[in-house]
Amino acid sequence: QVQLVESGGGSVQAGGALRLSCRASGYTYSRYCMGWFRQAPGKEREGVALINNDWRTTYAESVKGRFTISRDNGENTLYLQMNSLKPEDTARYYCAARRAYCYSLIAVDFNSWGQGTQVTVSS
Repeated sequence: QVQLVESGGGSVQAGGALRLSCRASGYTYSRYCMGWFRQAPGKEREGVALINNDWRTTYAESVKGRFTISRDNGENTLYLQMNSLKPEDTARYYCAARRAYCYSLIAVDFNSWGQGTQVTVSS
């Protein structure tokens, strides 16, 4: 059974940085595509970034140049380094796993989800 546990959220001022982590268990982590999504109150869940098992990455336009996704297959952990945070980045951030190669940041393509971690950016 796939289990994903996020951590690292919090409250920061605009311009600050946070690093989110997602610890995975219950499956062969290195074979999966992994992604980060976020959802703000009253809004649809949106893709932030993904990383495939060949290390290829995809980013949402809104976070390009500010966020970096990475994975440590030895530690079964996914990361999201978030720099130059903006108030519009405020959302609950979710880690997700897909049992196949990822070609796009579409939430319905992902099979397993964590519970999320809250990120709040104040102006």
